Amino acid sequence: MSTESIQATQISVQTVDEISDAVRGHLRLLARGGGSKPALSTPSDDGATVLDLSQIRGVQVYDPGEFTFTALAGTPLHEVATMLAERGQYLPFDPPLAGAGATLGGTIAAGLSGPGRYRYGGVRDFLIGIRFVNGRGDVVRGGGNVVKNAAGFDFSKLMVGSLGRLGILTEVTFKVFPAPAATASLAAHFADLNSALDALVGLSHSKFDLDALDLVPSAEDVALWVRLGGLALALPQRLERLTALLNAQNHPRQIERFGEDAPAPHWSEMDAMTWRSGGGLLVKIPVTPKRVRQLDPLLADAGAVRRYSSGGNTAWINWPGSADEFDPLLSQQKLAGLVLDGPPGRPWLGRLSGRAMLQRIAATLDPEGKFGIGY
Repeated sequence: MSTESIQATQISVQTVDEISDAVRGHLRLLARGGGSKPALSTPSDDGATVLDLSQIRGVQVYDPGEFTFTALAGTPLHEVATMLAERGQYLPFDPPLAGAGATLGGTIAAGLSGPGRYRYGGVRDFLIGIRFVNGRGDVVRGGGNVVKNAAGFDFSKLMVGSLGRLGILTEVTFKVFPAPAATASLAAHFADLNSALDALVGLSHSKFDLDALDLVPSAEDVALWVRLGGLALALPQRLERLTALLNAQNHPRQIERFGEDAPAPHWSEMDAMTWRSGGGLLVKIPVTPKRVRQLDPLLADAGAVRRYSSGGNTAWINWPGSADEFDPLLSQQKLAGLVLDGPPGRPWLGRLSGRAMLQRIAATLDPEGKFGIGY
C-alpha cells in the first residue's frame, strides 16, 4: 500500500491527560513525534489514528551536578544537545537524526544509538526513568530521576526498541556525561573488506581508548573510521601512535587525519544519514564483525549502500529494493532488521528473536491491542 493512499485521522495532544483520553477513546493509535523515521510513524491501514506528540515537549528538570535531566518525550534531540553543550555535557551514544527532528521518545522507541555506542553503550544504558501511558490509558512510571535508582521492574529498558507497541512515552530521564574537550579522527583505507575487518578487530582488542570505530565499504576501498576524544594537546600524539600501529600491523593503503579545524565528515553523515544514495529502505541490523564478513558480499551484489558502526556490531543498510526482497536474505543469515525509512506496515525483517515474550508483555500492557498487532 502506498503512503499516498492512506487517509488516517490525526489528533494532536498537549498534555498527558489528553494522551490518556485519546487511548481510552480510540481503537488503534500510532504515536508520532518528529516524523524522522517515516516507516515507523506512518499508518499502514485506514483504521489507525495518528497521535501527534510533537507538543509534548520541554525539559522539566536539568541537574548538571548530578549529570541527569528529565524531559517530556516529544522534546527534540537538538534542543537537548544545545542545553547540555552549554554546561559541557552530552549524550555520548550519539543519537542519530537530530537534524531531521528526532525526539527523545522516538529514539527510545526505535532503540537507536550512533557511533558513540562503541565505547559508552547505547540508549538503554543512559535511560534511567520513564513515564508512559499503557493501553488502558493509565499512567505508569518506571525507574527514577537519579542514577542509583534501580528499584522495581525495569520498564525503562523494556521500552527501548518497543516501537510504541507497549505504551506511549510521555516523560524520560537520562544520565549524561562530560563532553570531551576535543576530538580527532582518522580514516584508514584498505583494499578489501577482510583486511579492514582484521584491523577493526585488532583495534577493538587494543589498549587504545577509542570513542568510535566504524567501517565503510565502497567501490574504491574499505575505510576504517576511528574517533578519539580528550585533551586537545594530547590528541596529535595519540593519533601518531594509532597510525604507527595500523601501519605496522595492518598496512593500509592510506591514512587520513582529521582534527578540530577540519572535522571528519563521516560522523556528521552518520548523524544525518546523508550517506544514503537516495530512495530504498533504511534498515538497522544488529551484527558482529564475523557476521559482516558473510553479509557484506551479499549486500554488495545487491547494490546496497552500507555502514558498519559500533565496532562492527551495528549495520546501517540502504537497501535499493523492497522489503519482500530483503527479508529472505536476512532470514537466511539468521539476522533481524528494523526498517526506519520506507513503506510502512512492516517494521521488522528477517528473524526476530523473543517474539513470544514480547507478545505476552504487549498483552499485559495493551490487552486490547491499541498500539499495534503484537510482534
